Amino acid sequence: MKNTYLYIFCLCLFSMASCSLETEPLTQQTDGNFYKTTDDAYAALVGCYDGMQVATGGAGKGVPVVTEIMSDDCFGGTGNSDKYDYAAIDEFDISRAPAEIDMFNDNWIAYYKALYRCNVLLSKMDQIDWKGDTALRNTYESETKFIRAYLYFEMVRLWGNIPLLTAPSTENVPQATPEEVYKVIAEDLVFASNNLPSVAYSATVSGRVTKWAAKSLLGRVFLYYTGYYGKTDLVGVVTKTQALAHLEDVVASSGHGLLDDFSTLWPAASVDKYAGESNKEVVFSIKYTFTSDYNGNTDGNHWLVMFGMREFSWYPYGRGWGVTVNAKLWNAYAANDTRRTATMIGITEEKIPFTKINNQREYTGYYNKKYSPMVDKNGVDMPLVLGSQFWDISQYQDYTVLRYADVLLMAAELGSGSAQNYFDQVRRRAYKTAFTSLPVTQDNIMNERHLEFALEGIRYWDLLRQGVSKASASIAETTTVLNGGAQATKTISAGNIQKTNGLQQIPNTQITLSNGVLKQNAGW
Repeated sequence: MKNTYLYIFCLCLFSMASCSLETEPLTQQTDGNFYKTTDDAYAALVGCYDGMQVATGGAGKGVPVVTEIMSDDCFGGTGNSDKYDYAAIDEFDISRAPAEIDMFNDNWIAYYKALYRCNVLLSKMDQIDWKGDTALRNTYESETKFIRAYLYFEMVRLWGNIPLLTAPSTENVPQATPEEVYKVIAEDLVFASNNLPSVAYSATVSGRVTKWAAKSLLGRVFLYYTGYYGKTDLVGVVTKTQALAHLEDVVASSGHGLLDDFSTLWPAASVDKYAGESNKEVVFSIKYTFTSDYNGNTDGNHWLVMFGMREFSWYPYGRGWGVTVNAKLWNAYAANDTRRTATMIGITEEKIPFTKINNQREYTGYYNKKYSPMVDKNGVDMPLVLGSQFWDISQYQDYTVLRYADVLLMAAELGSGSAQNYFDQVRRRAYKTAFTSLPVTQDNIMNERHLEFALEGIRYWDLLRQGVSKASASIAETTTVLNGGAQATKTISAGNIQKTNGLQQIPNTQITLSNGVLKQNAGW
């Protein structure tokens, strides 16, 4: 960007008077003239939220999509003539697409850009004039640390071995151990849990991190770390008792609760009855809107179209690129479980005259309804109805990271004295008048999590935290799908998942740029 400078020249006529040159930028913010006021701090905090939004929704392969493809609930799908990158991810087999050595490079770059913003703001906290408002400082610092923790949690689960940066740096940093990364995550979330205000969710600004979000994410991190790595506590920072206490505090004090009707959580499942993006069950979500363009404005949900029916719309469902849902998921639900029809689009069950089978790879007859693009009654893509020029990159549905139902089931899993009550609350909503109680066992909780959170980007991590062997056994299968309308055999090997330890490919470009300091994960 071109800088504009104010120059003050002194004309020295017949004298040796000194002259000065003022070079303070008038149109560009720098470390010298920024990070001084609370307004500056707020602007920088918004930049951190924006970095998270882009990293999770507007750059590379959408992680919610990738994690569903890696799970037992979805296949890679996409177009019958498309490249096989999603198949390689789905089958944990780079030989399916040998040239795809940089599948996550855009994700990697966007994550570290967002982390850089967080680290810069955290490094400037003492430089900002807070005017004695310690509570405001603690709030902004907590939100920033939550964002940093969330980003690192996404990255360390996906790649396992990543460089850890807690201060702004351009150094060629080697990969940290997972324990080192999780220690930062845990400490950041504990700080946020202890320092964010204790106000009910309805009193917060939509999309802002809350105390309840920090406590809930801490529970998720605890369960994943201790499960995947076989530990009893979270790197010496959080014990099981403490993790449960945080979740119990969310139940007791947050004001969050379950919606009466599960379908109203999802726009395409409920349409006019949709409860809205800031309903009482949403503990934390990443916000998107419909104003993305190809000039650098990336505030839309770019990954949502991956879940849409392949190049086909049928009110209220919009077109997309055709990541397909495994028919096993439909069959996993009881007929009287109301979550089934709220979770999946069933082509036959809903009598949808789908005409693009010849363009669809790995067709199963099922698509994601929770995260589906939408059209109006005239078949016009909703982003276009709202004024966007680009239907594909301007999808605007938020990504719900944490729901209150998750808090209940995590607390039950950690041994709450109210575990049966929490478990029953989730199941009672699903079955309505057909509800019958089941005992709270680990197997029953994990099965309920599968049915409750299917297609929300949670299932794969729930499998993996039970052990790579358990995950690989659940995901591996040989089945029949339709590729371009013709029957084809689809095989996912347990051995491939075990070989990779459930981790994904580190971008080769990053390994090259590091001069080999970064090492590729096994199996890739």
